[in-house]
Amino acid sequence: MHRFRIGVLTSGGDCPGLNAVIRATVASAHTLGWEVLGFIDGYEGLLSPVNYKVLTLENTQGIMAIGGTIIGTTNKGRFVAKSGHGEKALIPQPIIDEAKKTLEDLGVRALICIGGDGSLTTADQLFENDVPVVGVPKTIDNDLSATAMTFGFDSAVQCVADALDRLHTTAASHKRVMVLEVMGRYAGWIALHGGLSGGADAILIPEIPFSYERLAAHVERRMSGGADSTLIVVAEGALAEGGEYTTLDGVTQGEKRLGGIGSQVAHEIMERTGRETRTVVLGHLQRGGAPTTLDRILGTRFGVGAVKLIEEKKFGFMVSYLNYQISGVPIKEAVNQLKRVPPDGQMVETAKAIGISFGT
Repeated sequence: MHRFRIGVLTSGGDCPGLNAVIRATVASAHTLGWEVLGFIDGYEGLLSPVNYKVLTLENTQGIMAIGGTIIGTTNKGRFVAKSGHGEKALIPQPIIDEAKKTLEDLGVRALICIGGDGSLTTADQLFENDVPVVGVPKTIDNDLSATAMTFGFDSAVQCVADALDRLHTTAASHKRVMVLEVMGRYAGWIALHGGLSGGADAILIPEIPFSYERLAAHVERRMSGGADSTLIVVAEGALAEGGEYTTLDGVTQGEKRLGGIGSQVAHEIMERTGRETRTVVLGHLQRGGAPTTLDRILGTRFGVGAVKLIEEKKFGFMVSYLNYQISGVPIKEAVNQLKRVPPDGQMVETAKAIGISFGT
C-alpha cells in the first residue's frame, strides 16, 4: 500500500522562515506516516518538465536557521497571478489543468502552497478547480488581515533596526540627514516597527500621505536645535500628498516594482534645507539572512498547522495566527484583504509621542 503523499511549494519572494515551515511540514507529516514532495521553484515545478524532490527528515535537518528556501521560489513564470498594483489576473485554464494532472499522476493527495497574496490567489484558483490545497501566508510586509503576524516580518524589522544603528554613527559624525528606504508596498508595518526600534526621527508610510514642506521643517528644527543627525525611514510605497507611487522601470511581468522614493525624499530635503543628505536602500537585504527566533517558531507552527488542516480535510483554507493561536481561515477570505497601519492607531501615537514625524 502506498504512503499518503502530500506536496509543498514556496512561491513569490523569498523570506526568512520558509525553511522552518518546510522542516516542520516534513517532521509533522513524518509522524503521520506521510511522504512529502517538494516542488522546485514554486508552481513552475508542477509544469513540464516537472521538477520535485522527496523531502525527508534527513535532508531537512538543520535548515531552520538558514534563510531562503531549499526548494527554490519564483515570482515570475507561467503562474503570475498579479498585475499592475495588486490587480488580479487569472491563470490560463490549460496551465491549471496541467498542474492538476501532474499532482494526480504523482499521487499527491494535498498541496501546501506557501506564499503571499498573489501566490495564495493562485492557490485559491487551483482549489476552485478541485485541487486539494492548503495555504501558508508568507509576506515580510505583514499585510494580510487574516493573520496577526507572518513569519519573516520580525527578521525584516531586525534588519531595519540594525541598519539604523549603523547609519546613526556615520550620520552623527558628518552631521548628515540619512534616508533609509525599506520594503512596504501598500502597508508601512516594516517602516513603522523598524523605525521605532531603530530610533528614527521621521517615518513615512503609505497610509499617511506626507508633506515635503512639513518634513523639511521637522528636519530643520532638529538640526538647528543642535541635533547631530536626522534619520528618516521611508516605505517604498510612501506617498507625498497628491503624489503617485514611485516605480522602477523595466518590469514586464507581475506587479510593478516600487522604489526610488528614498532618493526623491533626500533630494527634496537637500533642496529645502541645504543639509547634506544621503540615501540607503535596504532592498533584498531585508529578505535574506537567518530568521529571528520568533520567525523560526512562527514558521514551525505554520508548518504543523498546514499538515493539521490536511489531516482535517480543510482544503481551501490558509493557516492563520490570531490571538496567539494557530487556526485556519478560507483562502478566499484571506487574499486581497490588506492589513494596513491605522493612522490613528496606538503604534503611530506612540511614535508621535516621542517626537517622530510622519511628515504631517
